[in-house]
Amino acid sequence: MSGDGEKHESLHREHVQSLTALERRNRLRKLAPRQGYDFSSNDYLGFAACEDLRKAIVAAVDRGVPIGSGGSRLLRGNDPEHEALEAEAAEFFGAEAVLFFASGFAANTAVFATLPQRGDLIVHDSLIHASAHDGMRLSRAPSVAARHNDPQAFEDAIAGWRAEGGTGRPWIAVESLYSMDGDAAPLDELIAIAEAHDGMLLIDEAHATGVLGPGGRGLGAHLEGRPEVLTLHTCGKALGAMGGLVCGPRVLVEFLINRCRPFIYSTAPSPLMASAVRAALDLVKSDSDDGPDSDRWRHRKLVETAGELLGQHCGIVAPGTHIIPVVVGKDELAVRLAKAMQLRGFDVRAIRPPTVPEGGARLRVPITMNVDQAIVAEFASALAEELDQDDFRDVRRGEASESEAG
Repeated sequence: MSGDGEKHESLHREHVQSLTALERRNRLRKLAPRQGYDFSSNDYLGFAACEDLRKAIVAAVDRGVPIGSGGSRLLRGNDPEHEALEAEAAEFFGAEAVLFFASGFAANTAVFATLPQRGDLIVHDSLIHASAHDGMRLSRAPSVAARHNDPQAFEDAIAGWRAEGGTGRPWIAVESLYSMDGDAAPLDELIAIAEAHDGMLLIDEAHATGVLGPGGRGLGAHLEGRPEVLTLHTCGKALGAMGGLVCGPRVLVEFLINRCRPFIYSTAPSPLMASAVRAALDLVKSDSDDGPDSDRWRHRKLVETAGELLGQHCGIVAPGTHIIPVVVGKDELAVRLAKAMQLRGFDVRAIRPPTVPEGGARLRVPITMNVDQAIVAEFASALAEELDQDDFRDVRRGEASESEAG
């Protein structure tokens, strides 16, 4: 066998061994089709397959909007749809400027990799999203984790850094609504800390955009437009499309355009996707939010029903939001419980470390408008029956670990 052949075979063996080790630990990921009622997606308002977005795409094609952008935004890829979306999003969210990225993950990673500078410090919540971690690895600024949703931990981290000679700007980074626990960040306390230390507050609104806050503008809507606040609004969850909107001071958006490598060197997002996001924002804006004809009102009622039924039948203490964790602890138990529910016709998935902390394997149960109250009641009843099985007697219902995610 040639030397190159031996090297390739060795590489293959290493990959097989790694995958085998994951499988032994019940950590092996596999793609699975959509089957059964939706208790796993982030399509909170049911926009992803709605007729309004379909019509918006058709209308955009009819008026000549291209499928592909043909290049980066700084070359020929800058389409009028991109600019229209950014202008409309700035007005809707109340930001000075907005920049559109191809995905929320890309936007989050790009922001952390680009904006904090050498000499600054990033203090992030210990349960912040993987995209933030990837961006921090590329950042010139060091980063430190603060205990989940503990403002004093953020304060102490910044004070300790200052005491050791830190002279730059602290960047406080949080999610407004945490994707695995469904709990909200103490934004008012964190903005006060940012102000006291001449810092910035970065708010990832991914799971709140379109659903929570006044007019669906997110939990940090009252902070938008302030010079020390930067927000990310994901377009691929409640908005039903794809992309990420970075909202903040114009100088920071201009800095991203000039210094952000993922923006400068990436092909621009499809102009058709910008059209879809514009339509989704129009739907959110037109929602009255105060009656049975409102998507958000009906969604809130569905979330309330889910929380009541899961508490009544399963002993689960829901966080009061549309993301309900059912923590079972052990990886293999989470996988088996998810499989049992899937066999009953409910598409719910097991979430295991490193996505959640060690010992925090769970079912993540998002409540979306792709189901109704009757289906939610069926789900709660079925889950209660499964949790009564001997295998799940020791399930830690409703407990979410606050240790740092891997």
